[in-house]
Amino acid sequence: MLVLILRRLAYAAPIALGVSLVCFSLVYLAPGDPLQAVMPADVTPDMVEMIRHEYGFDKPIPVQYALWLWRAVQGDFGLSIGSRRPVIVDVLGSLQNTLLLTSFAVPIAFVIGYTLGAIAGCFPGRWLDRTVTGFAVMGVSVPNYWLGIVMVIAFAVELSWLPATGMGPRGSDAFSIFSLGDLRYLVMPVFTLSMVPVGIIARSTRAAVAEIRGQDFVITLRAKGLSETAVIRHVLKNALPQVLAVMGLQFGYLMGGSILIETVFTWPGSGFLLAKAIINRDIPVLQGAILLLSLVFVATNLVVDLLQSAIDPRIRRA
Repeated sequence: MLVLILRRLAYAAPIALGVSLVCFSLVYLAPGDPLQAVMPADVTPDMVEMIRHEYGFDKPIPVQYALWLWRAVQGDFGLSIGSRRPVIVDVLGSLQNTLLLTSFAVPIAFVIGYTLGAIAGCFPGRWLDRTVTGFAVMGVSVPNYWLGIVMVIAFAVELSWLPATGMGPRGSDAFSIFSLGDLRYLVMPVFTLSMVPVGIIARSTRAAVAEIRGQDFVITLRAKGLSETAVIRHVLKNALPQVLAVMGLQFGYLMGGSILIETVFTWPGSGFLLAKAIINRDIPVLQGAILLLSLVFVATNLVVDLLQSAIDPRIRRA
């Protein structure tokens, strides 16, 4: 198992390096000059050159990448062009808020999606299967930002049951999961963020379970006299590696794909930070946030790969 872990880490290293190259290239892929967005109209040429030298834009591109990567490895992503604050401080603070949102959305999405998909897969073609499939299609098809806006109108504006936006009355620094008043701010963002993963995981689980139920070893298990409960347990175990792969992708989606949700609910997470950085053309913040989120995604896939190998030894030998 140790050899497998080392091999997977070796595979992940070039992927992480490629991600860093893409993140660095954002400066040159984006149209226009990012410094023009924060410079006053009457800026002098000497001041422009001084700012370019401060951010390192006057050096050759390979040198800029090498210096940026070396600083990034040390946790230094430079200064935000707009706020002049260290990028790592803003990114880690927003990533913590996104992780808080995800820590509630992940169990809901994974448990409900896997349970519904397993039930549908065990009863293919019946009314349970059709009901779950319809719910899954609806969850995948409904735009989550539209659902968030509808929930704000219904539960915050019309009924006044839940707060519409923000992260607690005292701000993100004083948010506490042990406070009922603060937890109320989580309800709508978590529910909205969970809908798409629930549908995707339910459909994937249903397809995996239904496929495995038709394989020869299931017929052999029944021929040996195993109860239906024992047969279903074997089916679910064999379907789990496929479902774990989908769950890993959805975890990455929940961490990095919540830009619209966090913008709708003004949740100060990494998605909201990315949205502001895109509007303000704050390239250092974009680079730092995308790089950290991408590394989280790579690490998640690595963990899922190792879990699949632990559950199914055939993957380990492949």
